[in-house]
Amino acid sequence: MLRSFIIFSLFLHSCVAAPKTPAAVAAVPAKKWLTLNGQEPGVVARGGFSGLFPESSASANAFAISTSSPGLTMLCNLQMTKDGVGICLPDIRLDNSTTISTLFPKAQKTYKVNGQDLKGWFALDYSADTIFSNVSLVQNIFSRPSIFDGQMPISAVEDVLGTKPPKFWLSVQYDSFYMEHKLSAAEYLKTLRFRGITFISSPEIAFLKSIGMDAGMSKTKLIFEFKDPEAIEPTTNKKYSEILLDLAAIKAFASGVLVPKDYIWPLDSANYLKPASTFVADAHKAGLEVYASGFANDLRTSFNYSYDPSAEYLQFVDNGQFSVDGFITDFPPTASQAISCLSHQQGNLPKANHALVITHNGASGDYPGCTDMAYQKAVNDGADVIDCSVQMSKDGIAFCHDSADLTASTTAMTTFMSRATSVPEIQPTNGIFSFDLTWAEIQSLKPQILSPFLTKGGFQRNPANKNAGKFMTLVDFLEFSKEKAVTGVLINIEAKCCLSSLKERSRNSRYSPVCDHQVHTRQATNPKSVDSVRRQFCSVQFRSCSSLHKSLDHRQGNRRCSQTIH
Repeated sequence: MLRSFIIFSLFLHSCVAAPKTPAAVAAVPAKKWLTLNGQEPGVVARGGFSGLFPESSASANAFAISTSSPGLTMLCNLQMTKDGVGICLPDIRLDNSTTISTLFPKAQKTYKVNGQDLKGWFALDYSADTIFSNVSLVQNIFSRPSIFDGQMPISAVEDVLGTKPPKFWLSVQYDSFYMEHKLSAAEYLKTLRFRGITFISSPEIAFLKSIGMDAGMSKTKLIFEFKDPEAIEPTTNKKYSEILLDLAAIKAFASGVLVPKDYIWPLDSANYLKPASTFVADAHKAGLEVYASGFANDLRTSFNYSYDPSAEYLQFVDNGQFSVDGFITDFPPTASQAISCLSHQQGNLPKANHALVITHNGASGDYPGCTDMAYQKAVNDGADVIDCSVQMSKDGIAFCHDSADLTASTTAMTTFMSRATSVPEIQPTNGIFSFDLTWAEIQSLKPQILSPFLTKGGFQRNPANKNAGKFMTLVDFLEFSKEKAVTGVLINIEAKCCLSSLKERSRNSRYSPVCDHQVHTRQATNPKSVDSVRRQFCSVQFRSCSSLHKSLDHRQGNRRCSQTIH
């Protein structure tokens, strides 16, 4: 496990471009950003690389710095101990991110926090010495790696500052709660003299106003954090949705705002993006920087992103309308790569070592595989080689489809259930096979997107387009690839024997099971040479049939194939 993790960490490191030399920087045109100041959006690592390590552990902070962009900002969520020491932990309750509940199983308490009763273990009930000497960190999101649980100590704020991150962000979530218990975040900050602190954020207006003068003297930016629109801000007793209506008033005590990403790109009930709000434009007009939170590679988000976290980052910085000024993320290398490598490419994404991008049934994660829309999306996304797995209809039409069995990838089950048969040479279960249906019957079906991780993981692919697109014949596929001038095509034929003869063979005992091997032919070729692809297909089709029909005349076989494709 550890070896795998080390290899993975090296991979992550290799994904992020090393800082460019001055000569290289001069050679690359500067990108134009739609941020408030026109500079590149910032990457803020929430507790370091908290997507892999326990939040704010020394390893999380070190890996975040080594695998991310040079201007990384390290974020620490401030909690306070009984004796006023600041520590970095994700929540006011310690039981979800530390081992404290196993060490002090009977020490649960209930406190009222922002009007709600919370039960758990709280930092203010323990001295710093007790916490540092006994309590260790665990991963607070259970779907993430737990191999480091109980192995890493809790970090004090000074510990993180001591690593000298490029920038440092201190998040103060619960100042009013700590003030009720005679602990002051403002006084604690004075002991630090604000040294090394680039940003301080809080959802409490009174706290930000109380440190405004000291922050100004130390050139620390103050960021007002918006919570859920219906939540109550403690100072004004107003909903955050009400405060949102007067952004100019926020400029009086803060230089920026932090909002959940849904404030900017809201989602509808089906988990698709709605049109962007005007929040970023309104905040920039008021002179406020905008930072968005809630980014992580392993959280489910809009289907618009097709489970690609880089696509989500680009939606916030490279949409042609606006750009946020920074992200707060659990996976800082991904955000760094999206900004440094993938933004402003206009579809011409960089490729390492001239690697070819070869599709699997087109863009089959976005649309049903082997359909016109899947192939078009693949071309739009910059695929070099598009592929076609060739199947045959009953009347001899060659077409692109992932499998001869149409049950999973089409709506054949609802229409042709009575045509289900058993072909053990292809698969152990019954199926509705393409060679039992005419091309007209196949065209009457709807394609169906495959979601291989739906049953075990619940990951559904693009439900709005689950039946979109049209089936393509091999001829249509070749003409499409020629028209789009892709680098090449991949023709994939897998046959145990001539599919159009399988049914006849199963009925006639004279045919022995001689087709116990598979013929695999994969040819990537320039689409301009369409004739060569046709000849290759005819050759393979004849060879796969010849083992079954040894008496078949060679010329007749080629003629049949030619008629099928042309």
